[in-house]
Amino acid sequence: MISKLDKDKELNLYHQALNLRAARQELLSSNVANADTPNFKAKDIDFSSVLREKLSLTTNTTKVGLITTSSGHISTDPTGILEDNLLYRVPLQPSADGNTVDMNMERTQFADNSIKYDVIITLIKDKFSDLSLAMQER
Repeated sequence: MISKLDKDKELNLYHQALNLRAARQELLSSNVANADTPNFKAKDIDFSSVLREKLSLTTNTTKVGLITTSSGHISTDPTGILEDNLLYRVPLQPSADGNTVDMNMERTQFADNSIKYDVIITLIKDKFSDLSLAMQER
């Protein structure tokens, strides 16, 4: 039964979308945290194109993780999931110090992403509720 869940396209969609939403939330948090850093360039992703790319990968491919002896060996920043899909925001009103973070835009994007993250969690919960109900009725 568990092996069939691994091949479920709907669950794979939710899994990929949830991972990307979490990584995007970290990216947006980084933008907010660096709002006062001179020359910091705000970053984001095109969520739908990145998700489409992640879903187009065959389910037979597996990523090999690296074993490290120190947490300082490999960066744990969220761009690992996002890879080369980072985009730089073009500010509506450039700042004198070269920083491109627009706090109103960041807050809006952060809230929007957070709500969509919660929606995915609810969909996953409902899916497993349905599966549990189906198993109980047997």
